[in-house]
Amino acid sequence: MDEDSGTPAPTGLRATALLGRPKLWLIPTVLTGLLAFLLSLLYMGGIVNPNRELHDLPIALVNSDTGKPLPGRQQNIGTQIAHAIVTNTSSRAAGWRQLTRVQAQKELDSGKVYGALVIPAGFTDSVAALTTTNATARPTITVLTNPGKGSLGSSLASKISTTAAQQASLTIGKQLTAAAAKADSTQKLLLADPVAVVTQVGHPIGSNSGIGLTAFYYTLLLVLAGFMGGNVISNGVDTALGYADNEIGPWHTRRPTVPIDRTQTLLLKMVMTAGITLLSVSLIMLASVSILGMDATHIPLLWIYSYCAALAVGLGVQAINAAFGGIGQLVSMFVFIVLGLPSSGATVPLQAVPGFYRFLSHFEPMRQLSDGVRAILYFDARGDAGLTRAWTMIGVGAAIGLVFGFAMVQYYDRKGHKRLTPQPEA
Repeated sequence: MDEDSGTPAPTGLRATALLGRPKLWLIPTVLTGLLAFLLSLLYMGGIVNPNRELHDLPIALVNSDTGKPLPGRQQNIGTQIAHAIVTNTSSRAAGWRQLTRVQAQKELDSGKVYGALVIPAGFTDSVAALTTTNATARPTITVLTNPGKGSLGSSLASKISTTAAQQASLTIGKQLTAAAAKADSTQKLLLADPVAVVTQVGHPIGSNSGIGLTAFYYTLLLVLAGFMGGNVISNGVDTALGYADNEIGPWHTRRPTVPIDRTQTLLLKMVMTAGITLLSVSLIMLASVSILGMDATHIPLLWIYSYCAALAVGLGVQAINAAFGGIGQLVSMFVFIVLGLPSSGATVPLQAVPGFYRFLSHFEPMRQLSDGVRAILYFDARGDAGLTRAWTMIGVGAAIGLVFGFAMVQYYDRKGHKRLTPQPEA
């Protein structure tokens, strides 16, 4: 009832009357379907078949064999194996790097290789001893893993190295069996597959490191903190300044419009982003490190890096929202999350994803940020483990966000494109 006239208040249209309007369905249907289709292509396209896409995965190959060549051979067995592995053209999965043992360890410690295959010193002598009564143990080839590069990447490298070592063992076995025609059946069985493959951790990480996944999830937290924080701040400021309605449950409010141009509004949002991100990052570290016990060293550096990373994302979100308006949240979601996750290389190595994602990885923020987090958490904060590049890209990303955002809003202000300024009812 209308309190003044005593007549019933108008009830408005019913939903059934509106459902028959095609224009009401058009935009939500097209956008929802398009988003579902694109998300499926982008997310699933990077993980459907890593083995098919895998090529040039960096793996160290160490030949420490110093034994003399066997009779009738120009090279010792270690050199023969290394040459056969490197020149094998039947598979492009591995990018073998022939290094010394010391060099290989440095590459493992800096995260530049996903694993290593090590042929030990005296390998030829151990193999030769199998044809005599002096044999006491099978020769060994060692496969070193690097869990700090991620569980999948380390597993792929281990599988490739183990397969190469087993193939080498069978090749050696054929040579030994042919040379020892008078050996008994037990000895021939040993000679057929003479090499034992031993797997060891080449660069250990802590037990609370999620098998190499904490770097990815921590990076995701930083990106989400910047993305969600930026959008919450943007919406909150617009509501407080009277440029958007505030509706919570059944309550609706509309504040008086504050006369402020786009440039000053963006400046306000970015300053608030810088301040609130301090709290967000501190709480992320409190939850992850202090409460949940995530393995982490270089805590002050991790905090500073986390703040700068989340801030760069937040500034980018504010710039995109200011430039694109109502669709800004969708645009920033694609830039920072949808395209960032499959091209980050944090779960699936970039050598095992299609070329489109490798192209994105050169500039997508999540790849740059995850490399820095991984370097701090697993590789002693070494610059050559990806931290130097990460700092550089954070600076570049923040600068691009600032320049792009303010250039767009100043252009809008100069052209007289004023924001909608709804006034509250008196």
